Amino acid sequence: MGTTNKTLLKIQTSLFQSGGQSSQLTNQITENWVAANPGAEVITRDLAAELVPHLTLDRFQAFISDPAERSSEQQTVVDFSDALIDEIRRADVLVLGVPMYNFSVPSSLHAYFDHVARAGVTFEYTPEGPKGLLTGKKAYVVITRGGVYGEDHAQTNFIRQFLGFIGISDVEFIHAEGLAVGEEAKNDSLNSARERIAELA
Repeated sequence: MGTTNKTLLKIQTSLFQSGGQSSQLTNQITENWVAANPGAEVITRDLAAELVPHLTLDRFQAFISDPAERSSEQQTVVDFSDALIDEIRRADVLVLGVPMYNFSVPSSLHAYFDHVARAGVTFEYTPEGPKGLLTGKKAYVVITRGGVYGEDHAQTNFIRQFLGFIGISDVEFIHAEGLAVGEEAKNDSLNSARERIAELA
């Protein structure tokens, strides 16, 4: 995980907050990283504790409005989005804890992504296609699932695609699956994930 990174952004999405399996595994990554980077800053964004509003037409129009003509309500919306983006911009490393809910990411994470994907801010359109602007970062993504779906799944692919879209292409996935299959399968999967995290340290 290196010794030059000084800021880590931890994003939790579990409904169980810090008690969720994905949150506990992201905490392990975070603790290992801090141990390797004494004095580092950790920013925590718990999307279950502090909900990001779903994208609406009004919010979208605020994003694309002329800064000189924004209403105070629109500026408040943009300021909130800017604060989320600034956390990512400041971070050298991102750690995301993502359980599978109904075959996809939690809706809270999708809402967060909707506020982070801003043309001209986190990505830009070019003749060669979209170009991410939040480059030079490493991401660790912990995905926990009750069943077994494998790494080549729409949930994993969506997260990889989105992070790449905003410029984060160096992404390491840690999957813990079969957590609802039975106690033995759960323990085996969590132990494998913990061992993988220890290897990354």
